[in-house]
Amino acid sequence: MIFKGKNIVIGITGGIAAYKICDLIRLLVKDEINVDVILTKAAKEFVTPLTIQTLTSNPVYWDMFSVDFEPKIGHISLAQKADLIVVAPATADIIAKVASGICDDLLTTTICATKSPVLFIPSMNVNMWDNPIFQENLCKVKKFYKVMEPVEGLLACGDYGKGKLPDVEDIFEEIKICLSKKLIDGKRVLITAGPTVEEIDPVRYISNYSSGKMGYALAKVAKRLGADVTLISGPTALRKPYGINFVSIKSADDMHRAVFKDIKSFDIIIMAAAVADYKPMKKADKKIKKSGKSLTLDLVQNVDILKDISVKRKKGSLLVGFAAETESLIENAQKKLIEKNLDYIVANDVKEEGSGFQVDTNRAAIIGKNLLVKLPLMSKEDLAYKIFELINKG
Repeated sequence: MIFKGKNIVIGITGGIAAYKICDLIRLLVKDEINVDVILTKAAKEFVTPLTIQTLTSNPVYWDMFSVDFEPKIGHISLAQKADLIVVAPATADIIAKVASGICDDLLTTTICATKSPVLFIPSMNVNMWDNPIFQENLCKVKKFYKVMEPVEGLLACGDYGKGKLPDVEDIFEEIKICLSKKLIDGKRVLITAGPTVEEIDPVRYISNYSSGKMGYALAKVAKRLGADVTLISGPTALRKPYGINFVSIKSADDMHRAVFKDIKSFDIIIMAAAVADYKPMKKADKKIKKSGKSLTLDLVQNVDILKDISVKRKKGSLLVGFAAETESLIENAQKKLIEKNLDYIVANDVKEEGSGFQVDTNRAAIIGKNLLVKLPLMSKEDLAYKIFELINKG
């Protein structure tokens, strides 16, 4: 796990969304990230120290003068320990205090004492959010710290508008972005993912077993590493990755159009989608009825997107393909690398246990013109990091 052993200090303040931070803590701990929590006095009205301690397996802090810190000074030890401080939910009160340099409790003094990055995640009533004094305070905080703005939705008070805490999974992803080294900072990255759907009639289609998991993992990791990411995806059951430009398509022809809309603007192109090689010559306008006899479908080849990209991409850009094989893995992948004029190809044997479609892991070989790296079984996210590390080295 890439983030194993990282130290996060979470400051929970007195907003109704405080209870949602328990789910955030659960996600962080599951990734083996160490979590220390500071509760403000008001936060203890919404979540109890016992609940937080049970989730983190760590003491919970709220009193700046507590003997629990002995022989260390509490706010200094937490400030030095943190790889990142997250304030969530961040109320108008805490933002006003930080903007004004007030240090009157454990959380504000820890923020003032740290040299680590600090992420504020505001959550409040829409009218409080729109208040001009609050907005002035927020602008001041943004000059020095990172702010993940709230989303629009139905608020706890019954009002509708901006002020709702972002989805916990999106906060989790924003934390990973904050913790990641920016290996490809400023690069524009295009990634394709998932299957394509080639329609036979209004109720049937040809497709494949691709889940999109590898492409989505690549998109998330590219964003964490500092890239401006566009993900073009066929139909999947996956949640849209946070913070990227997402384009939904169905067929190979749809994907071809989407890919070439702005192809020359991308620095790195990774074609992880499992594009159908064939499509029906003609789609039936009505459902084909069962007749009791055999049915013959006339298929024609789909456009070769990968081959077209190799000709039309920006000069100096990197092109990475994928090869899902069932035999002669390295030989077939090397052949595809040359035929499609790729810089790299990621190959895996889909018959191997834990590798290929529908699973969260992969065992792959990364091949370049002068490179062959065989990797052990690992999560698709970890594989995505390996891919970017290798292509970044050139």
